[in-house]
Amino acid sequence: MDTYERYIGQTLDRRYYLLRIIGVGGMAVVYEGMDTGSGRHVAVKMLKDEYANDSASVYRFVNESKAIAALNHPNIVKIYDVSVTGSAGPKYIVMELVEGVTLKGYMNRTGALPAKEILSYAEQILKALEQAHSKGIIHRDIKPQNIMLLRSGRIKVTDFGIAKMPNADTITVGDKAIGTVYYISPEQASGQKIDARSDLYSLGVMMYEMATGQLPFTGDTPVSVALMQVNDDPVPPRDINPRIPVGLEQIILGAMEKAPDRRFQTAEQMLKYVRTLQDNPKIIFKEYRDSGVSRFSGRVQGTIAGKRESHTMLPVILGVASAFLIVALTCAIFIWNALTASMNENQPKSIQIPNFIGTMYTFDMTTEYSNYYNITVEYEYDPDTPENQIIDQTPAAGERRKVKAGEQRCDLKLTVSRGAETIRLPDLTIYDAREAVNYLKDLGLNAKNNPQRISSPTIPAGYVISTEPQAGTIMNAGDVVVLTISKGEEVQQTTVPNMVGKTTSEAYSMLTSAGLKLGDVTYRAGGAAGTIASQSLNHSSTVPAGSPIDLVVYSG
Repeated sequence: MDTYERYIGQTLDRRYYLLRIIGVGGMAVVYEGMDTGSGRHVAVKMLKDEYANDSASVYRFVNESKAIAALNHPNIVKIYDVSVTGSAGPKYIVMELVEGVTLKGYMNRTGALPAKEILSYAEQILKALEQAHSKGIIHRDIKPQNIMLLRSGRIKVTDFGIAKMPNADTITVGDKAIGTVYYISPEQASGQKIDARSDLYSLGVMMYEMATGQLPFTGDTPVSVALMQVNDDPVPPRDINPRIPVGLEQIILGAMEKAPDRRFQTAEQMLKYVRTLQDNPKIIFKEYRDSGVSRFSGRVQGTIAGKRESHTMLPVILGVASAFLIVALTCAIFIWNALTASMNENQPKSIQIPNFIGTMYTFDMTTEYSNYYNITVEYEYDPDTPENQIIDQTPAAGERRKVKAGEQRCDLKLTVSRGAETIRLPDLTIYDAREAVNYLKDLGLNAKNNPQRISSPTIPAGYVISTEPQAGTIMNAGDVVVLTISKGEEVQQTTVPNMVGKTTSEAYSMLTSAGLKLGDVTYRAGGAAGTIASQSLNHSSTVPAGSPIDLVVYSG
């Protein structure tokens, strides 16, 4: 770790100031940094020194930057900048700083997750995969370690380092069977051709782990686990956790089919099933069992758990014409009501957008309103609004939209306050005072007018000696920083003594006592030999200590 801490406090390319280490992986170290141009806090992913000159590692680094740069989605981490050219200096990617925990870390603390939570996370991951797959990008390393969970409940998919780009060659087992063995698809484990359905298999494994609290396949070696991925069927999730809905087990096992043709065929198709189960947790999906055919149809179909289709006939004995008419009339009314209700259910309905402004945003809102809204959340700093309070919304409250539960939703964007923007004060010592003032202004901080100035024997005049508060302090935007600026070394003043008529030894002693230096000495005839005839500066003059004084001495 000490090797990488040496970069803390440094500024990369005169722009990205590194504040602290927030993660260390196999190939890279991730720092929290600050973009001094915008004041925005960012994540700086730096390739480790031992991989900086390895072409394969640099290729993976470049691949990640290209993959993320091609995507723009609220569930995919954003990329701002990349620097991988040249042999000198660190190679790094500047990305969105995601303040949260990995889904793996969250699962390690909580164990098996509730079905509602699993479906919410799966829905967001599928949205991200739908975006990536539409661009021809296959992630190939979907696992909970690469999924970030924000405090708001939003999911961010990260680490596209081994993603397959459009028109790129597929990496096979000759390249060490890419991906993490516990989550890779059978075709990845066996070095076969992969496509977008491989990502869906990995997501199925993740959902299995979320539902049961354990992985479907474990072994003593990675090779043994890879063989299980190819050959073994997982224990049905409900055998481990009977509380999960039947429909959720169907989705998990459908995503984990060994043959890609029997899995969900697209992220969009799997997303439809996830949303249907969100709308009706008791649904049991209709499956196709034909060999070589996807177990799920393109259209979502199902029945309600606990209900069976009735095959019994109601014995109706019509004894008299009046009884027949009553039954016939009753049936007609019932059928009409049923048809009317069915038509109403399948028709979009108009809803009025409620007012969310002023309420506190919580994770539960994304699932509570999931029937009718696709909620996206943006965060803004606002010193006048408490953290997590909603400060804006689109569409506005009172507007109307047509929706259809579970199928046709309204896009709703909420702007949520981060509270006051916080800024970590950098170390400004040995900065030129004018540069320090401009630097603070760029960060959103203010320098106090008429700064304190003191003498310093070591800091040149005009440079910063210290700040109040000290470097590293967390401050709010607009806060004031007090700079202490050097006046340079303090100059002592002294008084010139009257040395005329004194002997040279007396004059030298007087100069030393006054803190002055002997300058040039010249001689002239006359007077008592060895006495001072004149001096270059008048006596009683005030001059800087150490100033030279020239003397004229009588030679006799």
